Amino acid sequence: MMAADTEPLEILLHLPLLAEDKNVPYVFVPSKQALRRACGVTRPVISCSVTTNEGSQLKSQIQLKDAIEKLLI
Repeated sequence: MMAADTEPLEILLHLPLLAEDKNVPYVFVPSKQALRRACGVTRPVISCSVTTNEGSQLKSQIQLKDAIEKLLI
């Protein structure tokens, strides 16, 4: 996930190319502040990733990949 209001945007522009090369879904969210709140931190966030661990108890709750893929269609 990347914030669309990042200044300068060029510091993120290599990430979509890398994600496409590795077949990893990505999405731009409207603001750094929204991403900050989602990450639960106090400073603005320009990008983050969501990973799952096969043995994690949270695996069933993390269905973000499907949601992102639906946004890309």
